[in-house]
Amino acid sequence: MATSGSDGEGDKYRSYLNGEEEKNTQWRYGAPPNYDVVNKLFEEGRTKIWPPGSLEEKVQNLVKTWEMEMFHKVCFDDYKTVDPKKYRFSLNGRKGITLEEKRKLGGGYNSLLQTSLPEKFRCYNPAEENADSSHRAFTTAFPRGFALEVLQVYSGPPLIVYKFRHWGIMEGPFKGHAPTGEMVEFYGMAVFELDEQSKIVKVEFFFDRGELLGGLMEGAAISDDSINEMSSSCPFLKSTG
Repeated sequence: MATSGSDGEGDKYRSYLNGEEEKNTQWRYGAPPNYDVVNKLFEEGRTKIWPPGSLEEKVQNLVKTWEMEMFHKVCFDDYKTVDPKKYRFSLNGRKGITLEEKRKLGGGYNSLLQTSLPEKFRCYNPAEENADSSHRAFTTAFPRGFALEVLQVYSGPPLIVYKFRHWGIMEGPFKGHAPTGEMVEFYGMAVFELDEQSKIVKVEFFFDRGELLGGLMEGAAISDDSINEMSSSCPFLKSTG
């Protein structure tokens, strides 16, 4: 498993951001993301502090590194946490999809917010978003980032099963709703399967997307002009959890 500090520099919770191995990496926004702001949110709001070197810390850092690569590395061959040819992703029991199929869905938040709801009932519609628009929507709503912590690890590699918490402070607008200034959080379970080389070959997530989106829809409805004004005042952070 990837562990913090394996690059010898940079982020203390994520590997494969800096160093010689990443000199040719193609980054979605032209450079490695900076997680200083969301790391501060994480450290101030986490409910668990895992001992250095513990299984829980290693799993948490692996998940954060995996998430960073999925959101920010353009070329599949630049991924260090997964085997791009074997990798499959599934959400809430759906059929597993490849990296290319995930990209066609819009990647990032779109693959994590798949839904079978009729389109007229979708407060967030993955079919209308791409990787950039979905990323912009959430980084605008959460200008301090969207933090992740591992709450419990039920089994270690090669089959990692864990419970997680994701949270952020809604200080920007989201899909026609004004910011509330309140914490929005949700909980879930995940399974990561690793191969003999400690590369992730299968990921399964289980959570209720309504737990996240419900909190983002609590703000009053606002006009497009108000959204544009508030969005322009929010820094477009290129980091998530």
